[in-house]
Amino acid sequence: MKHPQTTKRLLLTAALAAMLPLGMAAGAQAAGSLTLSSPQDPGSWDPIDTFLVNWSSVATNIYDGLVYRGPDLKLQPALATEWQVLDEGKRLRFKLREGVTFHNGEPFNANAVKFTFDRLLGEDGKKGPQRSNYTVIDRINIIDDYTVDFVLKQPDPVLLTKLSGYGAMIMPPKYVAEHDEAHVNANPVGTGPFRMTAYDPKVSVTLEAFADHWGGAPKLDTVTYRFIPEPATAVAELQAGRVDIVVPPTIPISMVDTIKADDRLEVVSVTSPTVYALRFNTRDGITADERVRKALIMAVDRKTIIDAILGGQASQIASFQSELSFGYDPAMKPLPYDPEAAKALLKEAGVAPGAAVQIDIRGNDATFAEVSQAVASYLGMVGVTATIKPYETNVLLNDIIPQGRSGAMFQQKWGGWTLDYDNTAYLMYHTGERWNPYDSDPKLDALLERQRSMTDPAAREKVLQGIAAYAADRALEMPLFNLNEIFGVSKRVKGFVAPPDNRIRLTDVTVD
Repeated sequence: MKHPQTTKRLLLTAALAAMLPLGMAAGAQAAGSLTLSSPQDPGSWDPIDTFLVNWSSVATNIYDGLVYRGPDLKLQPALATEWQVLDEGKRLRFKLREGVTFHNGEPFNANAVKFTFDRLLGEDGKKGPQRSNYTVIDRINIIDDYTVDFVLKQPDPVLLTKLSGYGAMIMPPKYVAEHDEAHVNANPVGTGPFRMTAYDPKVSVTLEAFADHWGGAPKLDTVTYRFIPEPATAVAELQAGRVDIVVPPTIPISMVDTIKADDRLEVVSVTSPTVYALRFNTRDGITADERVRKALIMAVDRKTIIDAILGGQASQIASFQSELSFGYDPAMKPLPYDPEAAKALLKEAGVAPGAAVQIDIRGNDATFAEVSQAVASYLGMVGVTATIKPYETNVLLNDIIPQGRSGAMFQQKWGGWTLDYDNTAYLMYHTGERWNPYDSDPKLDALLERQRSMTDPAAREKVLQGIAAYAADRALEMPLFNLNEIFGVSKRVKGFVAPPDNRIRLTDVTVD
């Protein structure tokens, strides 16, 4: 007969075992749960539907690509174990990892790779913003179950990096075929280290460790992302211990010292590729005139804005890229702050004092709201009356800007996640692109197309630098600053490495 205390312990052990997450063996050390605050629900978890960094900060844990770029910004094998560049860059051969399964049990193989890219480049992909990043791909040839060739229309020096993110995440063919678009959008299935087990739109998502991940099971049991657009609320939840990490760009500069003052918390700030600008409507109103655009740039003291509002967490930019970007020219200087020259240009362009412009911004970006107020004040000093119109982020990015319905100026934040100016410049300046609803410049189009086929890095870099100079000469935007990625982190979190591109992989993270 067992002793009553022994029986009690056995019952308790059985109860605890029943509560263990799927795939976790009884007796394994539970690593706990992590909660993150993210400012935005991307609205769809399908890789072909999105361009949002906040999508990637979640989905990097759900999906894998053929290659992976870590916090050190170096490419490494993922679903492909190796690759070769063949035919003078017009063909890439990938050897695929064997024994990998999707979260639904479907096998990963060459067919999944071909399906993913046929879908991205087909009718489904046309509906989303990712397709244009991959149109250099002519077709995918299956060599055998674990070998594929990417046959390209021309060499693309950035393609390998593109394959590490966003639209290139590998999808399960059978699952996608069996479910409609709305279901796939809300119920992502990948091969990543976590699988999504719950999604409450605009509230939260819950991820559970995928024990069968090819790289080994994550150390955490569960991860919850809460969508908290209000910065003060997110920081309050961090202070209260209900959130462990606040993801950029939530934390306003004004709240950095508040976090630093709490000995249970820390601020982790890293140089990032993220740049901010006010882009111009070059089609309508007074900003259709290049002289006016240059005047508005020179009217604003961008250095003072960085010093006074951003607290040293940013640097000034001359073009719409950071110093991490291939194509960055350190010799390029921004237009100077010169209000008298600005007034002269406005007069030359026939702009009467009191002329009005509207600045459209993301409503949940508290720091940029301060910046835009400062910009409006500077414009007022040269006789231009600026009003600021905040939008819900998804409305601004999915409707107002792409449909060409913005005011004279609109906030553009860009991660430049490939660390190559092509990924910014082509999408911002090429005729017909989503982020270029107003402008068409044949000379710029030709330069953008030319650099994509160049295989000599030094020569290509010169062309990219020329594109940056040309865009600046035409004053297509008011370049503002390159802002650090600022994370608020509880000290109970261990093993977290802040990625410069905000693509957070949580495989090795634990909590005390």
